[in-house]
Amino acid sequence: MSQPVSLTRYLVEKQRDKGLIPAELRLLLEVVARACKRISYGVGKGALADVLGEAGTENVQGESQKKLDVIANETLLEANEWGGHLAAMASEEMDHPYPIPNRYPMGEFLLLFDPLDGSSNIDVNVSIGTIFSVLRLPEGVKEPQEQHFLQPGARQVAAGYAVYGPSSLLVLTVGDGVACFTLDRETGSWWLTNDGMRIPEQTKEYAINASNSRHWHAPVQRYVDELTAGKTGPLGKDYNMRWVASMVADVHRIMTRGGIFMYPADQREPGKPGKLRLLYEANPMSFLVEQAGGAATNGMQRILDVQPAALHERVAVFLGSKEEVERVTAYHRS
Repeated sequence: MSQPVSLTRYLVEKQRDKGLIPAELRLLLEVVARACKRISYGVGKGALADVLGEAGTENVQGESQKKLDVIANETLLEANEWGGHLAAMASEEMDHPYPIPNRYPMGEFLLLFDPLDGSSNIDVNVSIGTIFSVLRLPEGVKEPQEQHFLQPGARQVAAGYAVYGPSSLLVLTVGDGVACFTLDRETGSWWLTNDGMRIPEQTKEYAINASNSRHWHAPVQRYVDELTAGKTGPLGKDYNMRWVASMVADVHRIMTRGGIFMYPADQREPGKPGKLRLLYEANPMSFLVEQAGGAATNGMQRILDVQPAALHERVAVFLGSKEEVERVTAYHRS
């Protein structure tokens, strides 16, 4: 049997043998992975640790926070503030960026994260997760400000997500394909279990919240009507719909066996371009999907080319198997 590869070994080889990442980024990703491990343990204890239910607070978007939302956010902040690899952090759960305290050295990277994606599923024991993105601090900047996080997703140097399900998984890219690691709860180590994840170009599965169908714009309505028409429709095959309402779970399914994930803008709030956050959700997931051979757009353009205008900007998302993403994007453009 071949020797199992740990996360540390995988990152060291990316740094040393391929020269793809600097040592500081390797160490940063290891710290993020350790924080995800701690969150995984907390999620796994559930009611035994009194971490279920509402926190009694709201985040910057006015959404009610779960206790685990707050715990996961604090875990990521505390784990990453002192290592000397970061200049600042930004979280979906916080109004403004979190500067590295002056008593700690400041590094050259910016970390953005959704600490606990799929919060509505926490109390019903359905898979949830953490999403993160890493950017470089622009050269010459001594005091990071909000505008320094507003970089197109194409500038990401790393991105990943953790899924807290029957097993805890860490899916990661440093711009050289996508690797999946599984947490061994007995040893506390992340082990490589899939190196080179690839999304099939064609699919027979799609993920969308169909309860919003009456609000969809015409291109989305047209596309989903074609999917549901099955073999007798213009696409000539039957499709299955899957919807977990946890982006990490839905996207991981697509990363594993193909499909298209859609969270479109709709007519309820015409002024909003979408619901998912560009910097914390859409950009890191789009980076991973493209690295796995898929595609990701907002209906009109590649998500990784979108220039952010605000820290908590929202965006429509269509990502997954390339053929289907290109089809629904073409409907928007026409």
